[in-house]
Amino acid sequence: MVRLTADLIWKSPHFFNAVRERELDLRGNKIAVIENVGATEDQFDTVDLSDNEIVKLENFPLMNRLGTLLLNNNRITRITPNLGEFLLKLHTLVLTNNRLTNLAEIDPLASLPKLQFLSLLDNNITKKPNYRLYVIHKLKSLRVLDFKKVKQKERAEAKILFASEEAEEEVKRQSTKIVPAETPSTQESAREQQTAKPAAPRPEQILAIKAAIVNSQTLEEVSRLEQALKSGQLPAEFNISDGGNAPNGEDNMITDEKEANNEPKESESEEKKDEPSEMDEVYSCLNATCVCIGCGPVVFLV
Repeated sequence: MVRLTADLIWKSPHFFNAVRERELDLRGNKIAVIENVGATEDQFDTVDLSDNEIVKLENFPLMNRLGTLLLNNNRITRITPNLGEFLLKLHTLVLTNNRLTNLAEIDPLASLPKLQFLSLLDNNITKKPNYRLYVIHKLKSLRVLDFKKVKQKERAEAKILFASEEAEEEVKRQSTKIVPAETPSTQESAREQQTAKPAAPRPEQILAIKAAIVNSQTLEEVSRLEQALKSGQLPAEFNISDGGNAPNGEDNMITDEKEANNEPKESESEEKKDEPSEMDEVYSCLNATCVCIGCGPVVFLV
């Protein structure tokens, strides 16, 4: 965390920006508290405090020149009530991606007499019912909200909706209700479901692939089966249901497998230690498969 000192202000870049305004660049310094802004001597039209760790919008001295304040990507949750007493000429305020949650939290912005352009995008406040109409109702001089022009129709709707103080207070109460959000654990589980790897092939499917490799007649077919084994995404013809039938030419092999499964478990465990795995057998079968293409045999090596 870095303090906003007079020395930091003097050493920070300052230049004329694209709209020919004198700008002070204080972004990306991990500043947590706004302080010592008087060191600017009110010599800037724009102050950029983006990408810091500011929590509260406060501690500004009287600044008659400042017109644009950039505070996106901070942690702002509160705004000092008398902000407008010190920033008399402020017309543009960018609060994108902060932590404003309730409609009442933007009420202090009504003290800014010349505020015309405001951005509150990526704040939870934007998800509240009647958010846009409430902001338009509170900030009479606003012309553009969240980069969308404020229309006369919206002003009329806001005037009708908030015709009484009771209606305004009711909207504020509704905005304080906590909406259940996804917890990190639920987000991680959803992400795991989306990126879950395909299940390993079942014994019946492996046997079916063995038979298909032996009976393959083209190089493309062998390559397709090899790719299916590597990715774990088997072709539709090998998706054997629990009560279904295996593809043609594989009935005998599946029957033998079932008979082998009926042997005692002890002998089965001993055989697993000595014999290669089923996947090894598949790749051995791939290595030794000969397919007759054209006028001669072709041996495929994996």
